Amino acid sequence: MRDYTIELLDDLPENIEEKMHKGLVAYETGNGVDCNYKKFSFTLVTKSGEAFGVLNAYTVFAEVYIDDLWVDVSWRGRGYGRKLLQALEDKFRNRGFNNINLVTSAFQAPGFYEKCGYEAEFTRKNVHNPKLSKTFFTKYFEDRVQNQGIITQANASA
Repeated sequence: MRDYTIELLDDLPENIEEKMHKGLVAYETGNGVDCNYKKFSFTLVTKSGEAFGVLNAYTVFAEVYIDDLWVDVSWRGRGYGRKLLQALEDKFRNRGFNNINLVTSAFQAPGFYEKCGYEAEFTRKNVHNPKLSKTFFTKYFEDRVQNQGIITQANASA
């Protein structure tokens, strides 16, 4: 007989989230690594307050990850997606990060990211539904100092 169960949860209870977070931070710190996890968003909003574009992302270790990039269909084709990416790059350039990462499906916009200077590292092909093939992109910062994700004396005493 097993002395455990595996449960599928739609939302992780706060006490489990906190316990997991503390365990991960302890492990990372023990390896001289600062998790540096932070979620954030950039939005495009009209003067009347209507949102028509969003870039959701997060930092972790020395990297920035893009989760979602959306521009309302009525605003597409006018450079707003590029403006969101530029805002992200401007925010994190010269802040000690190594790169920006994202994943996009073939039916989405791999060509757009290439035009914006992102490099396709590899594509995971879906032979049964090629539209769902995933391309993994990276754009490296040219920063000389890349200190995010490592524990320094300043981080350790904070």
